Amino acid sequence: MKKILTLVLVSALGGVLALGGYKLFVEEHNQNLAVEQVSDLPIYVPTKTSSNANNSGTLAPNFVDAAEKTIHAVVHVKNTSIVNGPTSMRDLFYGRHSQRAQVGTGSGVIISPTGYIVTNNHVISNANEISITLNNNKSYIAELVGTDKATDIALLKIETDEELPFMAFGDSDNAKIGEWVLAVGNPFNLTSTVTAGIISAKSRDLSGRNLQSFIQTDAAVNPGNSGGALVNTNGDLIGINTAISSQTGSYIGYSFAVPSNIARKIVNDIMEYGNVQNGILGVVGGALNSNNAEQLGTDITEGFYVSEVTEDTGAEKAGIKSGDIIKKIDGVAINKFSDLSGYLKTKSPEDVVNVTLLRDGDEEVFPVTLLKPTTFIVESVGIVKNATKEHLKKYNAEYGLRITELNEDFKTSWNRSGVKEGSIVTKINGKKLYNVEDAIEAFKIRNVNEVLVVEIIDNEGEKVAYQIR
Repeated sequence: MKKILTLVLVSALGGVLALGGYKLFVEEHNQNLAVEQVSDLPIYVPTKTSSNANNSGTLAPNFVDAAEKTIHAVVHVKNTSIVNGPTSMRDLFYGRHSQRAQVGTGSGVIISPTGYIVTNNHVISNANEISITLNNNKSYIAELVGTDKATDIALLKIETDEELPFMAFGDSDNAKIGEWVLAVGNPFNLTSTVTAGIISAKSRDLSGRNLQSFIQTDAAVNPGNSGGALVNTNGDLIGINTAISSQTGSYIGYSFAVPSNIARKIVNDIMEYGNVQNGILGVVGGALNSNNAEQLGTDITEGFYVSEVTEDTGAEKAGIKSGDIIKKIDGVAINKFSDLSGYLKTKSPEDVVNVTLLRDGDEEVFPVTLLKPTTFIVESVGIVKNATKEHLKKYNAEYGLRITELNEDFKTSWNRSGVKEGSIVTKINGKKLYNVEDAIEAFKIRNVNEVLVVEIIDNEGEKVAYQIR
């Protein structure tokens, strides 16, 4: 019996040892081989379907609602002008000029249910007739209410018995770089076209003279889009599409829009006053960068450096001084000149702005009342100021600006020509000067490479036109 039990136990022990050895050496080795064989196959990580659905909405925003809200408020603008045609031998013989109608097209945005439409000045420039076609194909003849060449904004009006779909101006100051936007317009006579992109930059100046402050986008804009709408994903009007950067005349990557806050101010001024009312701060200077910061003895590389404060302006009365660095206006960051000029274009005379500046390393806030321009610097001539009736009478002039300070670099040359401080500047590039704002306007509409022609009544009462290159 003991032998039998011993045999059973030995057999059982042998079976356990055999099974353990198989598990330890054979099966583990086979598993390693299996892993090795499938190691080149892709590894899949389980994901939640609901999470993917939410993320897709963030990566691919839905523009349908914004397009539906705005497309019916954008119109097709046709500008018919009469231009001189090719001259034939018969025209030369009879001394006449052949003329023909020329049609230009663009876009516009209805901004009120009563038919006010904002577009670009260059869309309707020199028009003999302006026609508007709505998205429902109804056409109207438009009246030109007013225009501002400096900002390239024009206001039109059509008469209709029905209320029109329209867009209210949004707040372009709240627009962010990287934000999705839509351009709505009529490129190449293709009506009701919507393209999408993002805001690439703000306060962009293309003139080189710090006169502009565009919103830059990469939404596709082509000839015919001018005057159309730039809207955000909520359908808010944040800009009027105006220009493209191109070597071919067609879109190659960037487009530019007048910010809605500037366009709204221009439109309000035209409706209320018939022209644009500019409010000035009264500072002269430039934007800081690493080069001029070192020359000026500061380590600040962003902001507007005040080199001079103009006499009898809000800045002088508020206590702003030469050497101050403007960092913000009403909380809006000022990193370059176009930030400053762009924000001031949204303001009017008598508006109060809070200027945050750095002085001796300390940050201070100065409330400044903006005033109408009272002085202006005419390049190569000097500082001009509104002339009194008595001063104009002295020079037998009906209009003009008084030279209060000649440019130091050319003062000797001017004196030799009979021009001295007190002489009257009557015209700039053919534009009559009744006040300083006229001089500002003359420089705004002047092309960069255009010769400057200044008409001056000298101290002998002689009226002479000088060309300044």
